[in-house]
Amino acid sequence: MIDVKKLKATLEENPGKEVVLILPQGDAVPEHFHVTEVGMLRKDFIDCGGTQRVNTCCLLQAWVATDFDHRISTEKLLSIIKLGGKVLAGDFLPIEIEYEQGVISQYPLDAVEVEASQVVLHLTTKHTDCLDKEKCGIPEAEEDC
Repeated sequence: MIDVKKLKATLEENPGKEVVLILPQGDAVPEHFHVTEVGMLRKDFIDCGGTQRVNTCCLLQAWVATDFDHRISTEKLLSIIKLGGKVLAGDFLPIEIEYEQGVISQYPLDAVEVEASQVVLHLTTKHTDCLDKEKCGIPEAEEDC
């Protein structure tokens, strides 16, 4: 996953470009999206084996309005992320994008691609998993030789 530090550096190195979001299935978020929130999301939990865990990320909310001429630039996204620095625990946090398409979903930022006039943010999916397979009696997948 891409962290805040890497994204900020890429945005700083590519001024004047549009930002594009690509969903895991390959569809693009409409190009007139806004980033309306920057937050730190912390999940404290206990897994099924009794181990206490913490997951923390930087969450950027993408929202599509009706102002079809709007385009978010690298400078604008960078300024929004910098404003969010007041609530983030640092630049090491992985980034997730929150986006609504019928339901609200959170997509980890998997890769950043720089093109001639765009910075493309590739999103991926999240999956559930048993975090303590040994205690639950679930065999680990065998490694290929």
